Amino acid sequence: MRKKVTIGIVNYNGINFLRSCLTGLTQQVFSSFEIIFLDNMSRDNSVGFVRNNFPDITVVEAGSNLGYAAGANMVIRMAAGDYVMVVNPDVILAPDYLAKCVHRLDQDHRIASVTGKIFKYDFQKNKQTNIIDTIGLFCFRNRRVIDEAQGLRDDGNYDQEQEIFGVSGACPLYRKAALEDVKITLNHGPGEYFDEDFFMYKEDVDLAWRLRLYGWKSLYLPSAVGYHGRGTGVLKRFTHLEVMKNRGKLSRFQKYYSYKNQRLMQIKNETARGLLRDFLPIIWKELLISAYIILREPYLIKAMFHLVWQIPRALKKREIIMRNRRVDWREMEKWLDGQRRREHEQDQ
Repeated sequence: MRKKVTIGIVNYNGINFLRSCLTGLTQQVFSSFEIIFLDNMSRDNSVGFVRNNFPDITVVEAGSNLGYAAGANMVIRMAAGDYVMVVNPDVILAPDYLAKCVHRLDQDHRIASVTGKIFKYDFQKNKQTNIIDTIGLFCFRNRRVIDEAQGLRDDGNYDQEQEIFGVSGACPLYRKAALEDVKITLNHGPGEYFDEDFFMYKEDVDLAWRLRLYGWKSLYLPSAVGYHGRGTGVLKRFTHLEVMKNRGKLSRFQKYYSYKNQRLMQIKNETARGLLRDFLPIIWKELLISAYIILREPYLIKAMFHLVWQIPRALKKREIIMRNRRVDWREMEKWLDGQRRREHEQDQ
């Protein structure tokens, strides 16, 4: 019998998290789902662990490290359900998480993606926390995108269901029809939901932006609760000072792909009118970052050359996106101007 939801896990050496993650998934009260475990050539016996302890889960061995984007795309192509959830191995979901999210998707067919209230999980102490990991994605006028409320304690300010710019990649639940709608196909290939040129990092933001351009909605559902370990740490990055303060906690690998992919994302999704409106904050951010890289992190200059090499393909994808988008820059303005954060700060 066809399952309504396909849950995909893209794993790379995540064996330390798999028991808690998979136990949380198999204990969901919503029962019409299948789980596909895709392994990116792990060296820690993750595949053997899943096969021995969770025999009902479909295991796919990629044969190489495809990265997150290509691995997630493989899972989505295999998905038979109406909805697809791509879960990080370091995520633990409350038993009713899937039921609540599916219920909201069933109610409104314009919703492309849903996220619950995701808290930080402390794997070192093996306990839950009340520190927020994400309640969705938030974009400033300079196009810096953050996980809304990350690093803040849950004080009751985030208990209202609301439409958001997009969902974070920790445990997003997508409508399969929406993913098919925004899929980009070049050179008669199978098509990409997540952009495989990204490899990993910010592919979730890129997809969220594209879904918005195509007229789909994203939703934050606070009654659905989950927990995320987040290897890079749950960091406050609301201001430039907080970004600089916490930058040392990020790996060179993450900085490299985050820098490159942020610019690829903007090249693909930015409208001409939106760029004109926000040119000054965007260019000021780029000047600051370029100066910082040259002075403090010159190893990232290589990422600039990598970006230039990938621009031609990004422009081809941009052409497809702009040809098929259904909303204009005015509709996008409210999601790209930082207004909701200013309103929240004024309420504090």
